[in-house]
Amino acid sequence: MYPISRHSRRLHLRELRPDDAEGVFAIYGDARATEHMSFDPRTREDVEAIVARSIASAAADPRQEYALAVTGTDDGRLIGFGRLALDSHQPRGATFGFALNPGTWGNGFGTETVRLLLACGFEDLGLHRVWGARSPLNIASARTMERAGFTEEGYIREHVQRGGQWSDSVTHSILDHEYAAVAR
Repeated sequence: MYPISRHSRRLHLRELRPDDAEGVFAIYGDARATEHMSFDPRTREDVEAIVARSIASAAADPRQEYALAVTGTDDGRLIGFGRLALDSHQPRGATFGFALNPGTWGNGFGTETVRLLLACGFEDLGLHRVWGARSPLNIASARTMERAGFTEEGYIREHVQRGGQWSDSVTHSILDHEYAAVAR
């Protein structure tokens, strides 16, 4: 499906454009924003390559990845990044992730972003299951997923290696019928 465009009261979830690299870099290049991610802060060149790859992947047929910009509806400024990746080993299943510019934290944009991603996954793509993993230390992400209707499933031991250290991840998921109940 192309293009993706979803709105909430304050946010717009849309396809990435080349000029979004600067906004994505403000997130992926920031140590606070990447503290609980599986990677260290990215360079500007890394982010430009990620955005270019994401734009190219949108043209794939069948499309397997939905890497999307999260912008404010008032000013169109990129404040976040969301991703749904279809899983060929799990029919009608996808992993998801999201990240927001630290300057926007604490305003409910995380929950709003996740709800937009879920609407895309369940309503536009007809998914059955969406799941994601977070750092056990990322309590804000846990709360966001809970507010969006996810169920915490458990731990994946030593799932991520960053800076030479292995760390666990906590998984969360939501099913289509659970989404339907909370989306009303």
